[in-house]
Amino acid sequence: MTNEEYITLHRTEDVRGLALQRAPEGVDLHWALQQIEGWQTATRKLPTWAQTEGVWFPPRLSMEQCSSELTALYKCRLVERLIAPEERHRMVDLTGGFGIDFSYLGRLFREAVYAERLPHLCEIARHNLPLLSLPHAEVAEGESEALLSRTGGYSLVFADPARRNGAGRKVVGISDCTPDVSQLCNALRQAAPWCLIKLSPMLDISLAMRQMEGISEVHVVSVKGECKELLLVVGRSEAEDITYHCVNLDTTDPAFISTRQAIPPTTSAPQRYLYEPNASILKAGLQDQLCHTYGISKLHPMSHLFTSEELVAPFPGRTFEIEAWSDFGKKQLKALLADIKQANLTCRNFPTSVDQLRRKLRLKEGGDTYLFATTLQDGTHAIIKGNKWF
Repeated sequence: MTNEEYITLHRTEDVRGLALQRAPEGVDLHWALQQIEGWQTATRKLPTWAQTEGVWFPPRLSMEQCSSELTALYKCRLVERLIAPEERHRMVDLTGGFGIDFSYLGRLFREAVYAERLPHLCEIARHNLPLLSLPHAEVAEGESEALLSRTGGYSLVFADPARRNGAGRKVVGISDCTPDVSQLCNALRQAAPWCLIKLSPMLDISLAMRQMEGISEVHVVSVKGECKELLLVVGRSEAEDITYHCVNLDTTDPAFISTRQAIPPTTSAPQRYLYEPNASILKAGLQDQLCHTYGISKLHPMSHLFTSEELVAPFPGRTFEIEAWSDFGKKQLKALLADIKQANLTCRNFPTSVDQLRRKLRLKEGGDTYLFATTLQDGTHAIIKGNKWF
């Protein structure tokens, strides 16, 4: 039996169970299981790749770290907006990895260079890229910094620095990643009019502002409410105002695009509707500006929950119709929670954790009831009961 036959036969089976079985003669079990596990991950994360016959998949760590198809397509649309078709001459991906982002960005340019220092990933890229409509791609093995001085320069430089140190531990600081793009910033800006840098969603954005020059746009990208990527658009000239793009892919949330403005938020007691901003807006620190964009008020300057009498739709986050609310007086709280044994509980600007409060209120997790424990504009603690608005 060949590797390909074994992979096709067992593609949907549990990899751990297969690992305990004896491999048929002629099958490299380690390689075959890597391909089966990679394909199973790709069916969820990279459906187009999973449907492409003959694609090789890397070890688990590279599959975990690579972009999803959704976020790769987002970068593609971003670059299409930044660079006109007639100006898309040559691009380089300095940190090719498994090549997900490169496979989408590279199709936009007449010449595309995939750079990677790990030989096994270069071997996979040489095999995969022609299968993915990238026969013009050049695979450059070795340290990527040398490519920045290439004659003629580039239309775009893309980099997704490795976020693990030599011991394999995760890092989030720009200077701790490989390559350190904060040290390469001048070289990046000289090499191309536009650079797109992908960083950890855990990174402090204000720290990135201090370490990198030429940032014109910050994109905070979430998928289904989970913050996945922080993208910096770096140009040769300094931008007067940095534009923040907060998006939540695979949802109906509208994109929230704004510059950072020092305008104090308005506050109000709970009204008819309650709003919870999505993770991208909270990560970007733009929640206060929702007051002025949507005409809504915060429950408290630090609560990051909003309210209005008239419905705002669509809203970049979750919307609830308030059924009732109560402070923590025993009688009022007992009336609010009567007959509620199970609820989705959220704490915002509240002195105890969700787990602590759930135990105190003797509530099971889940169900159709939504409760928000928070602090109101007058400083009192309250619980708000709401119905999710669909």
